[in-house]
Amino acid sequence: MNKSLEEVNSSVNTSHKTGYKKILAFLGPAYLISVGYMDPGNWATDIAGGSKFGYSLIWVLVMSNLIALLLQSFCVRLGVVRGQDLAQASREYYPKFVNIFLYILAEIAIAACDLAEVLGMAIGINLLFPEVSLLAGVSITVLDSFILLFLLNKGIKKLEAFIISLVALIGISFLIQLIIAKPVPHEIIAGLIPSIKNNEALLIAIGIIGATVMPHNLYLHSSLVQSRKFERTPSDIKKAIRYNTIDSAIALNLALFVNAAILILAASAFFKNGQYEVTEIKDAHQLLAPMLGNTLAPILFALALIAAGQSSTVTGTLAGQVVMEGYLNLRLQPWIRRLLTRMIAIIPAFITILVFGEDSTGKLLILSQVILSLQLGFAVIPLIHFVSNKSKMGQFVIPLWQKGFAWLAATIIIGLNIKLVYVELKDLLLSSEYTLLVSFTLVPICIICLIVLLYVVFVPLVTKQTAKTTKFHTAPTQLEINPSNQLNTIAVAVDFSDADNKAINKAIQLGGNKTKVILVHVLESAGAFVYGEQTNDLEREEDLELLKNYQSQLISKQISCEYLLGFGNPKTAIPEMVLKAECDMLVMGTHGHKTIKDILLGTTVEGVRHNLKGIPLVLV
Repeated sequence: MNKSLEEVNSSVNTSHKTGYKKILAFLGPAYLISVGYMDPGNWATDIAGGSKFGYSLIWVLVMSNLIALLLQSFCVRLGVVRGQDLAQASREYYPKFVNIFLYILAEIAIAACDLAEVLGMAIGINLLFPEVSLLAGVSITVLDSFILLFLLNKGIKKLEAFIISLVALIGISFLIQLIIAKPVPHEIIAGLIPSIKNNEALLIAIGIIGATVMPHNLYLHSSLVQSRKFERTPSDIKKAIRYNTIDSAIALNLALFVNAAILILAASAFFKNGQYEVTEIKDAHQLLAPMLGNTLAPILFALALIAAGQSSTVTGTLAGQVVMEGYLNLRLQPWIRRLLTRMIAIIPAFITILVFGEDSTGKLLILSQVILSLQLGFAVIPLIHFVSNKSKMGQFVIPLWQKGFAWLAATIIIGLNIKLVYVELKDLLLSSEYTLLVSFTLVPICIICLIVLLYVVFVPLVTKQTAKTTKFHTAPTQLEINPSNQLNTIAVAVDFSDADNKAINKAIQLGGNKTKVILVHVLESAGAFVYGEQTNDLEREEDLELLKNYQSQLISKQISCEYLLGFGNPKTAIPEMVLKAECDMLVMGTHGHKTIKDILLGTTVEGVRHNLKGIPLVLV
């Protein structure tokens, strides 16, 4: 099993830092998580809750944030102590059929989250630039996929800095809007008393929970904390848990401020003025100026919405990678994974806008958050089991009081969701003309979900089931030690850069003067991809001259040398030439592509490594 988010795993070294610099080195991962707590889906549920029920649902936000703090601290513990993300731990522990089911649910949750981000960004663009239609805005959101890939290629700290700047923009925007709105403090305090007025309030409350405690954030946070490298001593592990928990507390409380600000703003501007049906983000934007008597508020609202959509798109992409790699041990190129996730979100957004019109986006946003909430139990329960397992967590197992609160939170979440599903199914069966269709589709699906949920909850409690031992590699074969075995042929991949000198010298050191060196190079021109060996352009002539020059230099040093020229994609062409020449080893420089080429093509080394089929690869 690969390391979680291998490209950034242990990429930030904290070992030699002390004092406040040590704490600062750990700060960052939770901000990537916090954006998921203030994405456009939260806006829809918060606006609907504030406009319909005033301040009365503030307690749901506070409760959700406390649950989120507890659960994200568990993710920190799992990632830091076991070095696994939630998906990897599930794959190790549960049988295959359960893992497949959990994977499908996790992907549905990610798609629902991305749907909210697509709609939110499109609405924000449309609000700032009315000439850009909502459908055009949805199309534009495809392009933001590459911002994440560019930043991730620059390192996790650059990505974290980008996200923190967007979070700051959102926070400042709503602080100014709250000052303009002038809410009544004692009414806000009254909203901290738990109450649910009716089924509609229950639906919005569950949407708020789903929008706040997101299942994909649990997978992602347990992975991101592994980006920090530290000594694996008990004291250092304890410090890593503490610093990451501090990071979570700061970031999630900022997210609580943003969510509370949106709900309070909606209550102050709309509920207090008799506008009880403001469920659309667009309507909220249009009404802010006349209700508050200030033109700055709607502009800040639109800017914050775009920042929220852009920042939260990062979490969906990275979470999708974590989930796919963890459950399936399948790794796609990041840009393919990003576009796949985004297309899954864009298609329902397009259909909804085309069929039901632009005014239906608010309901779709709320529905996406309810879907997230329905998936939540399937991520929360395994997480609680894993961090409660003393045989795996050792001295870092969660204390009994945390375990009690965690099960209480899980019971509240699952109980609310079961009630919602029951009420909705009952209404559909009694009033729908499609009663038969619902009976043979939705009802069986709900029953299957309930059975799997019961399995996930109770089987680890009533049995002494031990985790499956994960085999990271196949069983070792008997080694055939032969110290005198001579390397007859070593291939060296060259690209006529400064790296060639080191690679060729390394090959000579490994093989000695009696070993034949075969220089391999791949022509990557447009013609080479189309015509292959039939390519006859100036670049081919130049590459052949350079290969002959290298050959003559090596022969002059009494080193046997040949050269091979391939055509097209180096990831496949290099292994083909090496295998055909029956080389004993391949030496490559680690220069590779950078930035844009990495995004479009991936790294050559990875592709070559997977296609070599048993021939050793030495990277210089």
